[in-house]
Amino acid sequence: MEWKGRRESDNVEDREDEPDQGVPDDGGGMPGYDGGMPGDEGPPGGFRGMPGFPGMPGMPGRPIFIGGGLGTLILIVAFMFLAGNQFGFVQPPANQPGPMPGPQAPHREGPHRPAPQPPLPGAQAERNDPERHNPAHEELKHFVRVVLADTEDVWDQAFREMGKTYRKPKLVLYAKHTRAGCGFADAASGPFYCPADETIYLDLEFFAELKNRFHAPGEFAQAYVIAHEVGHHVQKLLGTMGKVDAKKARLNEAQANRLSVKLELQADFLAGVWANRADKMKHLIEAGDVEAAISAANAIGDDTLQKQSQGYAVPDSFTHGTSSQRIHWFRRGLQTGDIKQGNTFGAGDL
Repeated sequence: MEWKGRRESDNVEDREDEPDQGVPDDGGGMPGYDGGMPGDEGPPGGFRGMPGFPGMPGMPGRPIFIGGGLGTLILIVAFMFLAGNQFGFVQPPANQPGPMPGPQAPHREGPHRPAPQPPLPGAQAERNDPERHNPAHEELKHFVRVVLADTEDVWDQAFREMGKTYRKPKLVLYAKHTRAGCGFADAASGPFYCPADETIYLDLEFFAELKNRFHAPGEFAQAYVIAHEVGHHVQKLLGTMGKVDAKKARLNEAQANRLSVKLELQADFLAGVWANRADKMKHLIEAGDVEAAISAANAIGDDTLQKQSQGYAVPDSFTHGTSSQRIHWFRRGLQTGDIKQGNTFGAGDL
């Protein structure tokens, strides 16, 4: 992936060497835009635009995140698998969908903030890990700043096309634990976006896990993690998150899960839109970016992961959709780059 020599964002805060600071007094929320994607009629109930991901269980401020480890890896690999189709690098086997993430914890928004928590034992020692203080790790921080700047350029243009102003998110680099506007943040949850403070939280050790444990190396995979979380910020700015939460509050669990699938599929579409526009603007995707991750690709969706873990699938419990559904919406975003084409709520068959 070509990235060196480009602008670095000023909106990255490095907390890797800081001790835990305690829970903030307030969520620091900011009002979002009313409405959603232009041209989206949405399903009954007036849903339009881009709602968000499930998030951290039990945390107020509507935390949203990609779960840690395998779920995020599969999402990234599927994205790169589809990027190969879009940019002519790698074609998938016939009739074989790409891999997608498995079930994740649902997001919840509570009326009260969690009680302050003391720093976890060993937290400062974890922050002083020498592995985090070497030239390669420092270069990774520069990479993160460049990628965030790229997302700023892409979404600033897209919002101007919609007659809106893009409000840039912040990105916090942390080690193991930190405090967020949504509550306590732990690296085990994976990279996540907190709408309460409009900030992305990322422990860079997650990228090492992608490479060493799941054999999905490559800067493009890392860039996608960041761009996907920025996509959640876009969803928040478009004002749809509250509408979706209100709708889910009136549904039973199975119905809420089906709505979550639609949310996830629309987020997949948004990731495809980012890839389309970023490559046109920056020419950042190379053949090797895709090929490096194909070796780790498996056809995994909610259905497949459930069968692997318990021997059978329960469709009513799906929260992310099947592999084929996710591939469809990724491809749609990748091919069109058009934010108006991602109305999963109005789609009959996903």
